[in-house]
Amino acid sequence: MLKTLLLSLTVVLGACGHDIGVDSDSGINVYPANYKSDILAGMHAYLNNPTGVRDAAISEPALKFSGNLTRYIACLRFTPKKNASEYAATKEIAAVFMGGRLDRFVDMPKEECTGVAYAAFPELQRLPP
Repeated sequence: MLKTLLLSLTVVLGACGHDIGVDSDSGINVYPANYKSDILAGMHAYLNNPTGVRDAAISEPALKFSGNLTRYIACLRFTPKKNASEYAATKEIAAVFMGGRLDRFVDMPKEECTGVAYAAFPELQRLPP
């Protein structure tokens, strides 16, 4: 009886030491080799009007903490069209990758995109309808 209790206690306490936010599956955080093409494909669904984007810039994907998990994240900054003749305010979003593929976009990514280095992303400015 005492052995069973000690074994149960060991298992319970061992579970408490598990790192929260660290993925046990190493395949989750694979560098997104095709990140630009994945982002371009995703922007068709994200933007109401994907044509005519101005001032597009992107950061290289980097492992960053997002929510309570570590993922590869690339930051984007651009000015989308509001309607046929007007532009909206400049947006900054984060592209979050899982398993080397685009998983989702995050609006207003303060923590994820602070201090990143942006480079021109002309491919986003040339998206077809």
